Amino acid sequence: MRPKGPVARLLWRVLALVFVALGLIGAFLPVLPTVPFLLAAAWAAGHGWPALERWLLEHPRYGEYIRRWQERGAVPRRAKWAATVMMTFSALVLLATGAPVAVKIGAPLFMAAVAIWLWRRPEQ
Repeated sequence: MRPKGPVARLLWRVLALVFVALGLIGAFLPVLPTVPFLLAAAWAAGHGWPALERWLLEHPRYGEYIRRWQERGAVPRRAKWAATVMMTFSALVLLATGAPVAVKIGAPLFMAAVAIWLWRRPEQ
């Protein structure tokens, strides 16, 4: 799907920049993931900013992960472990808060579903 006009292309570019910005923030904040936002940035850039998509795919640190995801939906084992540990930690912290019971049950269930999905992804 390619943009149908200059407004669509501009919107895809803005979306790609938002995802890149979130990814950059995530590179410095341990609670915010980097690679998922860069995956989304590459996806958005592929719709309206081929040069940015190319740059992301060729990035020396993250390019390989983006290419693996686009080609095979692959997630490295280390990333699976990191995500699982962070989701477990987040669920435990949530249980210690004054959040409503529905949130204390729903969020960990959602995180468990994400973890199951994640571990079913290929690694190479």
